[in-house]
Amino acid sequence: MAAVGAEARGAWCVPCLVSLDTLQELCRKEKLTCKSIGITKRNLNNYEVEYLCDYKVVKVKKGKAITPKNNNKTLKPAIAEYIVKKAKQRIALQRWQDELNRRKNHKGMIFVENTVDLEGPPSDFYYINEYKPAPGISLVNEATFGCSCTDCFFQKCCPAEAGVLLAYNKNQQIKIPPGTPIYECNSRCQCGPDCPNRIVQKGTQYSLCIFRTSNGRGWGVKTLVKIKRMSFVMEYVGEVITSEEAERRGQFYDNKGITYLFDLDYESDEFTVDAARYGNVSHFVNHSCDPNLQVFNVFIDNLDTRLPRIALFSTRTINAGEELTFDYQMKGSGDISSDSIDHSPAKKRVRTVCKCGAVTCRGYLN
Repeated sequence: MAAVGAEARGAWCVPCLVSLDTLQELCRKEKLTCKSIGITKRNLNNYEVEYLCDYKVVKVKKGKAITPKNNNKTLKPAIAEYIVKKAKQRIALQRWQDELNRRKNHKGMIFVENTVDLEGPPSDFYYINEYKPAPGISLVNEATFGCSCTDCFFQKCCPAEAGVLLAYNKNQQIKIPPGTPIYECNSRCQCGPDCPNRIVQKGTQYSLCIFRTSNGRGWGVKTLVKIKRMSFVMEYVGEVITSEEAERRGQFYDNKGITYLFDLDYESDEFTVDAARYGNVSHFVNHSCDPNLQVFNVFIDNLDTRLPRIALFSTRTINAGEELTFDYQMKGSGDISSDSIDHSPAKKRVRTVCKCGAVTCRGYLN
C-alpha cells in the first residue's frame, strides 16, 4: 500500500511504513474514513482499548458482545502497571510528535515510534531549525553579493565567485567530492526559489521516523521513503559554542556515554555545534562505521568560513524503512575533510563503545 486514500473529504496520504495503529489514529484525528485500514463512519469516533480484563464473549441476536465475567478476579499489579505506563507513553509520544511537526519548517513530516520499551520523549531537548548561538557568539553575517544569473547552471554563479564548482547536477544530486565546500545561492541573488543551486536551504524533503532501537543504541532515525544516492537529507544543527566550552562539555558527555559535539573546523577551530539540548532530527541519528550519510560544509547567507552549515547527503540509495547513519569521526565514504563529532583532544577521555554492528566497526565512537 503506497498511500491511504481517505473518502470523507478529498485524498490524504501518509507514508505506508507507518504502523497501522498510527495510520488509524491519524485518520481519526483528521476525521477521515478509509476502508483500506478499517476506518469507517461507524467506528471513526471509537477510542482504542489498551487491554480488556476479566471478560467473556456471549452470543446476542445481532452477533456477539463482550461482557464482564463477574468472577471477582483482578489483573496482576505488575501487568496493570505496565498497561497504564504504555498508555501514558503512547499519549506522550503522540504529543511530542505533534510538537515536532509544529516546530519544524521543512516539507518532510516527522513520526515517532517506540515498540521496544517504555521510554518517552526526551525531557531536556528543544527542537530548532537553525543554529542557536550561545551567549557572546554572533551569527549575523549576511552575504555581501549575489548572482544575477538567469540560469545558474551555465553562468558564473556563486560557487564560481568562491572559486569552487557548482555542487549539484540537474537531478539535485551532489557531484563534488567530500571535503569540497558547497556555495548555494543566497538572499541577495536574483535567481528565484526554484534555482537548481538552492537545495540545502529548502530543508528536509523526506518523511522521517524517530524510532527506538532494539539493540541498546537509544533513539534512531529511519526514512519512510526511498532516498536516491547523493541526495540532501538533513542539516546538523544545534547550539554554537566556543571550542573551549566544547572541551568542558565533552568531558561531561563522555562520562554519560553520549556524543553530540560537532567541530566546525573547516578552516579554523574556533567553534563547535552542540546538539545535546538544542537540535533537529539529526540529534537522533546514530553513528555507524559504515554509514549511508556523508557530511558536507555549506555556505549560503553566512559566508564566514569559521561557521559553515553542516549538511548530510546520502552516499548510496537508501530504501524505505532503513536507518540513517553517519560516521561521527567522518572517516567513512572517502571523506577527506577534518570535520568530526567530539574529536577535539582531551586528557583521559572516557571511550564510548560503538554498537553499530558494521563489519568494519572500529570498536569505539571516540
